[in-house]
Amino acid sequence: MGFNMEALTGGFAEPVFHAQSVFKMLMDGMARPGTIQTVQPDVTPPAPLGIAAGAIALTLCDHDTPVWLSPGLTKSAVPEWLGFHAGAPLTTEKAEARFAFIEAGAALCPFGLFASGTQEYPDRSTTLIIELSALEGGRGLALIGPGIQSVTEIAPVGMQETFLRLWTENRALFPRGIDIVLTSDERFLCLPRTTKITATEI
Repeated sequence: MGFNMEALTGGFAEPVFHAQSVFKMLMDGMARPGTIQTVQPDVTPPAPLGIAAGAIALTLCDHDTPVWLSPGLTKSAVPEWLGFHAGAPLTTEKAEARFAFIEAGAALCPFGLFASGTQEYPDRSTTLIIELSALEGGRGLALIGPGIQSVTEIAPVGMQETFLRLWTENRALFPRGIDIVLTSDERFLCLPRTTKITATEI
């Protein structure tokens, strides 16, 4: 099978400057859970990877960060695109991944299958990037915890019913556990493991 030419295009025009910009937004998003950020750099990753997810991948992934991709992404040009632009190695083992990407509509597996870090090194965990159809207009979720003044409400579209149970199990591992970034097109919001999430009445 030949190299997919789609993998050669669509990266950051100015890799250092654009990666710094997206990294700053990620740090701000983790500090203020639930706040929607909009990626400015123009990236065009291969479908089904979205713009924000692609920009996050180019910002965080490198040759030292094993990446796990959901089946739909694995079957696309995304593996070659990540390899060409970020040099990131792929892994089929969820527990080995520093970053994991799930395309919109793909089933969520138990978060405990990913690396949750250790008591001594809780940062040695997987960050999960989940693509959704939209970040507003769906089922209401209330967020409380560090970085949130009282309550922040989000309403992502396409979040699976199992998410709240999986997240509650994840929070029980604190200080271990995974962090999550929800993405849709060029927008994203962060859900660090410290955040408590409950359903709200619509």
